[in-house]
Amino acid sequence: MLINSEKDMLEYGEKLGAKLKAPVVLELLGDVGAGKTTLVRGIAKGLGIAEEVTSPSFTISKEYQGEKYRLVHYDFYRLGDPGIMSEDLAEAISDDSTITIIEWGNSIQDVLPENHKIIEIKYIDENTRELNEK
Repeated sequence: MLINSEKDMLEYGEKLGAKLKAPVVLELLGDVGAGKTTLVRGIAKGLGIAEEVTSPSFTISKEYQGEKYRLVHYDFYRLGDPGIMSEDLAEAISDDSTITIIEWGNSIQDVLPENHKIIEIKYIDENTRELNEK
């Protein structure tokens, strides 16, 4: 699927978020600047989260409370070894009321459930992205 603007990415995320039912684990794949956090902002809106969603690049994780579900957003970009964050992630994944979204999850693949969903975001040009759900 092609996304042609930031607005389209937010709208796609909002529709996806409105359909999600916890527990679910979603891994986002894509280079820096591909639009992963923009997608998460849309998902959060679809979950009824009014709080501003920002990238957890420096904090590793951020939590938000939606109308029905909690959203936990992880970014493991800066961690070669997740250490204690693996335990935090495992706890979020096992919570039946949590939507867990992971960016840069290479270092925690052994913690992710086999049935987790993957969305790959490919940068095409300044405005266009290609999304593939796996």
